[in-house]
Order: sequence, then structure tokens, then C-alpha cells
Amino acid sequence: MRHLGARIAHIEPGRVHIVLPARPEVTQQHGYFHAGATSAIADSAGGYAAYTLFPKDADVLTVEYKINLLAPAVGDLLEAVGTVLKSGRTLTVCQLEVFGVQDSRRKLVANGQQTLIRVNGPEQ
Repeated sequence: MRHLGARIAHIEPGRVHIVLPARPEVTQQHGYFHAGATSAIADSAGGYAAYTLFPKDADVLTVEYKINLLAPAVGDLLEAVGTVLKSGRTLTVCQLEVFGVQDSRRKLVANGQQTLIRVNGPEQ
């Protein structure tokens, strides 16, 4: 996320928002946010949302995710929202939403679903 310039903007149990400011490095040839950047922040928002519900000694990995790009991703920034739909002992399912934000107006530009697996953290 550091490489993209993204950061966590909001965190609560089961829900995380990540914002990505617009800059040339994360856009494609038409000036829209690149699908790769859009997908990366969605995946991370869901992963961190799941992580908020895991025990301290656990870690998280994405098993799979699907994202639909609904509209060109434009705005001053993108805001990805990951929300846990079901947290299990092993698998967790999250809803992913990405909004283009322009002058405080939000437009849904992508949505998806993600499955994550809880794994043991590295041994200390």
C-alpha cells in the first residue's frame, strides 16, 4: 500500500476504509485510476477488515476475490471499503466496495466479494 500511496482512513471491528489519492502513477492511459490499483486497495481493505476480528496471533491471506468494475474510476481519490459479511474459524467472507470521491461526492466504481483464510502468524 505504501508503494501505491494508499493509507487506512477508518478502522473498526469488521470494517476498514482505505484511500488512494489520484496521481499519475496509479492511472491508466485515459487518466482513470488503473484497475490494478482499484483492485489492490479493495483486496487490502477486505483483508484488514477480516484481520480486525482475528486473534492477535493470527494472520490473513486472500483465498480468492472477484471484483466488478462498474464505472470509470475517477476523482480526487478512491475509497475502498472492506466489510466482513461472515467471519469463521478458518474462512472469512468480505464485501468490497470502491468509490470515486470528487469534491466530497462518492460514486460507486467497483464492487466485489472476497474469501480470506486465517493462518497462524509467524513463530516468534
